[in-house]
Amino acid sequence: MTESGLRDESGAAAATTRVAVSVPGLISIHEDAELTLASTGKLLLLAVVARGIAEGELDPAEIVELRDDDRCGGSGLLGVLSGRRWSIGDLAVLTASVSDNTATNALLRRLGLDRVAEGAAALGFARTRILDRIREPRLPSHPPTFAVGTAGELARFAAGLDGQREWTRLLLGWMACNTDRSLVPALLPSEPEEREIPGSVPAGTVWVANKTGTDVGVRADVGVMIGAGGRVGYAVLANGPAGGEHTLVERARQAGLAIGRLAGLPLDS
Repeated sequence: MTESGLRDESGAAAATTRVAVSVPGLISIHEDAELTLASTGKLLLLAVVARGIAEGELDPAEIVELRDDDRCGGSGLLGVLSGRRWSIGDLAVLTASVSDNTATNALLRRLGLDRVAEGAAALGFARTRILDRIREPRLPSHPPTFAVGTAGELARFAAGLDGQREWTRLLLGWMACNTDRSLVPALLPSEPEEREIPGSVPAGTVWVANKTGTDVGVRADVGVMIGAGGRVGYAVLANGPAGGEHTLVERARQAGLAIGRLAGLPLDS
């Protein structure tokens, strides 16, 4: 057993499955392991956009016209909608709420990968980084994945989203729109339609703002949880073999119970 009752399993299953969990100062399980993030890596892009808006470098009303090579299958809506002109603010909301791959590509093109990398480094990310645009399919000639990173860096970043600075309020508001609560918060009493950052939460519940990532062999969740016990920044990254995603989901939800206890939920051990 390790922190908060989470299992750090060994043996044959552990040889092909890696789960990293981090809550700064409270839980640290493989938090320095560099793992595949899937769409959780979009959080770096969203953070750079939020800071750009807050600092006046980006206009959320600026219109970005979608190009044919922005359009991408997988998660999201823009790939199947007819509209071609969207504001930077709308693209950010779509990226945060439904993990829209086409919106992500349009934002990445507008900012440029180099600018996103520089902005992410300024936020403290060193080993957590976006490697490429979203591609469906991803070919051998492309970078091997969209984004990689560590649970420790992502959890420390989430813990710093205090809602006091303009860009953190903006980013948390986008993250609160996330429609995917299937991983860390799945077994916790929360209201997924509560978007405003709360001053307090009803007893026995938590407020969650998060960004998830799912792909073959990947389930990841990074966010902020607020409960009666306070505010917790967390990251849960689970990588494993294709076909074993159900196990990854179970491990992420197990971690969610431990994180919920830290936020003040009276959950059974």
